[in-house]
Amino acid sequence: MQKTMLQAKLHRVHVTHAELHYEGSCAIDDDLLDASGIREYQQIEIYNITNGARFSTYAIRAQRGSGIISINGAAAHLASPGDLIIIAAYAIYSEAELKAFHPVLVYVDEQNRVVSKRGEIPVQLPE
Repeated sequence: MQKTMLQAKLHRVHVTHAELHYEGSCAIDDDLLDASGIREYQQIEIYNITNGARFSTYAIRAQRGSGIISINGAAAHLASPGDLIIIAAYAIYSEAELKAFHPVLVYVDEQNRVVSKRGEIPVQLPE
């Protein structure tokens, strides 16, 4: 049996650009792609924390160290500069692969620079 699992997440990155008249996709700082393992042209899901929009697109590279997160094409109607978003990539794993599975969770600062990486989401109990 195969299961679709979270491969990587860029948590609470800030949208820096929204380019309506562009071919499409989401441009992501090369440092963030490397840190997360998300590959150029890989399908990604975007969850807009600011307005609740959720949509699919694909990743392309933006200049390394730039902090760029650019929502392009029609999806530019769903995000604006300054919005907080989560970028998630999923992959299909076999039962054997799942024995060593851990997602790559990347956390950033206000300029979309990597602050930390984890392999699991800490349990957060309600107060």
